[in-house]
Amino acid sequence: MVKLRLKRCGRKQRIVAIDVRSRREGRDLKRVGFYDPIKNQTHLNVPAILYFLEKGAQPTGTVHAILRKAELFKEKSESSD
Repeated sequence: MVKLRLKRCGRKQRIVAIDVRSRREGRDLKRVGFYDPIKNQTHLNVPAILYFLEKGAQPTGTVHAILRKAELFKEKSESSD
């Protein structure tokens, strides 16, 4: 199973698609964005995130909150209508 979760990278947190059996710092499948909590900046690769969500990837709670704040789920529900 694939999850969208945070991976530490200095002060910034990378948002990656990773196999659940991998460690937090393990090898990721694809980097799909990053989150900087200090500057409160988020950069997302929306097509890649939507691709993994359509394939059944599950975001962790924190990543889900970041994606919801970026209104990604709103775009997803509008595009499926």
